[in-house]
Amino acid sequence: MRCLYCNCTESKVIDSRSADDDTTIRRRRECMGCGRRFTTYETIEVAPILVVKSDGNRQAFDKGKIKRGIIKACEKRPVPIEQIDALVDEIAKKVYNSMEQEISSKSIGEMVMEGLKELDEVAYVRYASVYRSFKDISSFMAELQSMMEKKESEQ
Repeated sequence: MRCLYCNCTESKVIDSRSADDDTTIRRRRECMGCGRRFTTYETIEVAPILVVKSDGNRQAFDKGKIKRGIIKACEKRPVPIEQIDALVDEIAKKVYNSMEQEISSKSIGEMVMEGLKELDEVAYVRYASVYRSFKDISSFMAELQSMMEKKESEQ
């Protein structure tokens, strides 16, 4: 780290502490050349992740968009916002831990459906009906039938 006063590249860290809800480290440094002190901040560099849509367009990954979709699916259902936030955080964690710079919207949609299936079955069906864009009642019934069969086999 170059000193702002004398441009010396040698400095020592005097104090380190957490800042900004544990996402940043504040470091107090002392220049070895002139002895003056200055502060630096260290943060995690987050590489932007792009979501590849079904039409090939790309847009930046947005946790807020996932949350809005889940809230819409859970509307008028007894699902606390804490559980929704936990699901959104879990999905975002999976996306960032994938170490990929691009992820398909289909993969994200499947993660949301998997989480909603555990959270609330009605919200899952609502989300699936929009996500899978059921063309008619028979495709909707087929999805419900597969859910019921899975539930019966688990019991």
